[in-house]
Amino acid sequence: MITSDVLRALVMDRARVALAVDPVCRFGRVVRSQGEVLAAAGLRAPIGSRCVIEAEGGAPVDGEVVGFEAGALLVMPEQGMRGIARGALVHVAARAPAPLMGPGLLGRVLDARGRALDGGPAPDVSEPWPLLGRPVNPMRRGRIVDLFDCGVSAVNALAVLGRGMRVGLFAGSGVGKTSLLGMMARHAAADVVVLGLIGERGREVREFIEDHLGLARKRSVVIASPADDTALARLHGAYRAAAVAEYFRAQGRHVLLVVDSLTRLAMALREIGLAAGEPAAARGYPASVFAALAAYVERAGNGVPGEGSITALYTVLVEGDDHVADPVADAARAVLDGHIVLSRALAEAGLYPPVDIAASLSRPMPGLVDAAHLQLSTKFRALWARRAEKQDFIDLGAYAPGRDALLDEALRRAPAMEALIRQEATVRVAYPAARAALAAAMGEP
Repeated sequence: MITSDVLRALVMDRARVALAVDPVCRFGRVVRSQGEVLAAAGLRAPIGSRCVIEAEGGAPVDGEVVGFEAGALLVMPEQGMRGIARGALVHVAARAPAPLMGPGLLGRVLDARGRALDGGPAPDVSEPWPLLGRPVNPMRRGRIVDLFDCGVSAVNALAVLGRGMRVGLFAGSGVGKTSLLGMMARHAAADVVVLGLIGERGREVREFIEDHLGLARKRSVVIASPADDTALARLHGAYRAAAVAEYFRAQGRHVLLVVDSLTRLAMALREIGLAAGEPAAARGYPASVFAALAAYVERAGNGVPGEGSITALYTVLVEGDDHVADPVADAARAVLDGHIVLSRALAEAGLYPPVDIAASLSRPMPGLVDAAHLQLSTKFRALWARRAEKQDFIDLGAYAPGRDALLDEALRRAPAMEALIRQEATVRVAYPAARAALAAAMGEP
């Protein structure tokens, strides 16, 4: 049993980091709890400050100031409320956390607090980087002018991505989102891959790394915060993944940041906002959630001259395949540079990856490819959309060839068009090969 004196000594030890800034070590006490939030009286600190909370029978608990009320700070413990008693000591340890970074992160799997999950020693890191990132002057940020080869045929041919682009992957559950993420993480032309597995099932962490990441693990950093983590831990996991990507971008590297999923991040923000007393809005999401999502997405992109880039892929879990009424999906489309939509109908038909060509879009694509490629892509989309529009008539046998020239051409080219999209997960299709396949599919049979 850890005594009260030992607990206070542990809290004081964690507080020494802050003494260089504030030589006076100030303590408050827990006076109330409500849900996942504690009220700590006797302290003054800005929102976002890191706290250390005394816990009975164990080590002190880290927390964060998420709000305030008359006479008290609202503190959310990072590892839950267990072991925290009324009257427990609370100390504000730092104004803003800054996790340590370094090349030693490559090839490692860490949790939201930076601790190793892969059985290895603590990462060899020494350079601090703000958890909330460093703002980039928009007038100095590089434009999206270079093509990003993701290794996926359908995307390279029909929704070409640019280096420094922020892309949303919209899909319902069980459509093939994880497989496509693995393909892009493994095949993408990136120096570093940063994976933020936020709020997903715990068993999927190991499965994704072993079954989908493959040889790309050596140049990857995985930050895992599964569904059984607290809302604050899931939030910090997403922020840590973005901070790691920003660090390597500052080193001149071209980074692929994969966050799975943006929806789970929004849910964590909702839990924190509601616990802090914010009023609920669309589907229970406080208004601050959508501002936080926009700020999070803005951390990706190209850096200033001399830096690298962060090409980001954020998955958005669409409930019930409703791509219109979901507020997170709607907000994500407004702040992203493009979106890739997966179709359940195509997945049920056995077409993988089931990319819905008509619904997917890359806004920077016209400035990344030549006019001929753009023309071929437009023609492919027109044929694909016409066939999808008339598919019910075709299945019923109600369509007679010769009535619609565009539909006749779509039916004639259908096998070649489907072959362009169909791709084995272990096969990489580079941009030149995807463009050639598009030209062949749109050429005369």
